[in-house]
Amino acid sequence: MTKFEQISSLARRSVLLGGGALVVSIGAGVTLETVLSIGQAYAQGAKPPLTPDQLSSYIAVNADGRIAAYFGKMDMGHGLHVAIGQIVAEELDVSFKSVRVYMADTATSVNQGGASGSTGIQLGGKQMRVAAAEARRVLFKMAAASLSAPVERLVVNDGVVSVADDPSKRVSYAQLIGGQYFNVQLAWNKEVGNALYAPGKAQPKKPSEHKIVGQPIKREDIAPKVFCQEDFVTDIKVPDMVHGRMIRPPVAGAVPVKVDDSTIKSIPGVKVIWNQGFLGVVADREWDAIQAAEALKVEWSAQTPPFPDQASLHDHIRKAPVRKRVVEQQNGDVDAAFKSAARVIEAEYEWPFQSHASMGPACSLVEIKDGDVTCWSGTQKSHFVQNGLADILQVPVEKVHVIFKPGPGSYGRNDADDCAMDAAVLAKSVGRPVRLQYMRNQGTGWDPKGPASIHIAKAGLNAAGEVIAYEFTSKAFSRVDVDTNGGKPQDTLTGQTLGVALKSGDGFGVPAESYAIANKRLAWETIPPLLDRASPLRTSHLRDPVGPQIHFASESFIDEVAAAVNVDPIEFRLRHIKEPRDIAIIKAAAEKANWDTRPSPRRDQTGNKVSGRGIAYAQRNGTRVAVIAEVDVDRSTGKIRARKFTVAHDCGQIINPDGLVKCVEGNIVQGVSRALWEEVTFDRNAVTSVDWITYPILDITETPGEVNVVLINYPEIPPSGAGEPSIRPVAAAIANAIFDATGVRIRRVPFSPERVKAAFS
Repeated sequence: MTKFEQISSLARRSVLLGGGALVVSIGAGVTLETVLSIGQAYAQGAKPPLTPDQLSSYIAVNADGRIAAYFGKMDMGHGLHVAIGQIVAEELDVSFKSVRVYMADTATSVNQGGASGSTGIQLGGKQMRVAAAEARRVLFKMAAASLSAPVERLVVNDGVVSVADDPSKRVSYAQLIGGQYFNVQLAWNKEVGNALYAPGKAQPKKPSEHKIVGQPIKREDIAPKVFCQEDFVTDIKVPDMVHGRMIRPPVAGAVPVKVDDSTIKSIPGVKVIWNQGFLGVVADREWDAIQAAEALKVEWSAQTPPFPDQASLHDHIRKAPVRKRVVEQQNGDVDAAFKSAARVIEAEYEWPFQSHASMGPACSLVEIKDGDVTCWSGTQKSHFVQNGLADILQVPVEKVHVIFKPGPGSYGRNDADDCAMDAAVLAKSVGRPVRLQYMRNQGTGWDPKGPASIHIAKAGLNAAGEVIAYEFTSKAFSRVDVDTNGGKPQDTLTGQTLGVALKSGDGFGVPAESYAIANKRLAWETIPPLLDRASPLRTSHLRDPVGPQIHFASESFIDEVAAAVNVDPIEFRLRHIKEPRDIAIIKAAAEKANWDTRPSPRRDQTGNKVSGRGIAYAQRNGTRVAVIAEVDVDRSTGKIRARKFTVAHDCGQIINPDGLVKCVEGNIVQGVSRALWEEVTFDRNAVTSVDWITYPILDITETPGEVNVVLINYPEIPPSGAGEPSIRPVAAAIANAIFDATGVRIRRVPFSPERVKAAFS
């Protein structure tokens, strides 16, 4: 059994009672009648409603004294459950190993937003902390009544409360409430999702009192995953289950006008499900479903090719009408400052569409039985999928149970939610449970994409070379053409192929930094999607949504300005940054990397093989990160080797430094992949990057040889997110290092060998 559990067939009551009988009394005996009499106000045997204002929705004490923590978010690979377990154990004064975190099951947890915005600890952990603190307060009041002693005289050690000056008087949490439910109302703010907050009357511990929080506790779920002792979503099976496959059009936007199922009559047990643009097959055997999907003869509607030539993508963005413009920051008189500038520097940067390219395509299993819907999914947001399934199946939301099971990864809005919705429609159509798994080409070709963009930067300098004006504007496809979750059918391929009304959203972003420039304007503009319905180029969230491209451009440009005035890149940044925490991370990274203070580029290298270093920094929702990249460049081949990274990371209070370092390392590896290789390719009809050959990612031989992480801990500052911030500066740090090595500025991602060679020529 691992620390990380998801409940599938167990009810909350069975979890509470799963440890067996009440723990034998330690010290003075406490009868069941006494426990019940003192606990009536705080405990009950019947299950309270699963609502955000109930303490029992977050914390329970099992009959054997173990703690169950019900968490409405999930771990997508960082070991978040370990940190949440530490927070709960700390506040309850129990051992870490006595806490089990149950994640993202809609039958046992409330909607805390799922995996979203690096808020697992920042917001989700904040709620679990106040819930655990309130549970401790209530347990102390119950113990005070049981032991006939005031709360002020009580102490607790590993879930056993005793009288400080008479240790023989003691009672365990299990004896007080084990196997029952807390009957305590919280002060819920009436929000659901990330913003949910429901504190009790208790104040959490001061950081100076922490003994478990801050410790580098290791994950225990790695070995079970490696040795196939834990099910992934692809492993789930139920009786009478059939296998499904979806069929997508060869030209995006086309719909079936004729389906000839005589072409698959030789395949046993196959059924075709066709409704408007929705087309799929099911069969008793998975291989039969695969063969049927390939063999089924379909006549598709005539469709004008919806996409431009890929070579003209960024020109399309430049020329496209602006659907929405937002100026997020403006101070001073920017236009007047540019008119008075002695020198103006301008540059433009380009970023491609990128795919989630998860390790495997999505898989989901949906069973509809006696009016109840059960869905197993690798989604990042199970409570939103619950809402989406209720909507598309037209059933009450309380009839839908979504069980999170680890899938092939996500980091954003990948194809998991679409798969759950498709599986539900198939299951309803055939009246049997359907296990649907997409094919590789569908997982990479048809997942929602990270948006392509251009970024225009402009700086005005006075005669002394000081920056007096700065403007940065992004123009791009929206980050929320389809929303960040499958909570509404309109945001899924399923709903769009079934003809639901569309509602494309608008959103992008601006650089997150603290450069203090007197006249500064930061803005973004969004453009319409290339195809409004069921598009393989529909755009949504990809890890650190739009952060890497914005900061690739903004931090590359800061380096360009530093080079233009012949100043060291770090020295130039420190001249303009005013926030102390930002200054601290840049200095920490420079010190760890033994930064050589000098302007870029280097002037001391000849030949084809050269090296360089570059820095970039960014903020993200309270977190600050500085990244220094050291790269080797082969001029003859264009190959970039990002061999070493130094990362200084400040996310306030650190809950688990071991997990945090590994999280940063993972960000760096994925950031390198997105900077060096990843680009969705397409022709006029369809996406053509559909596998690891056509959509290459960083392979193990190309991963950095060294990633040094400097953690800056501020225990008195509430923790902010770590799941995404350190990917944000990676592309810019590499670009700046390439410039330092070669004197050539590359303003378009990815830095593929072909593109790098072309830049040199």
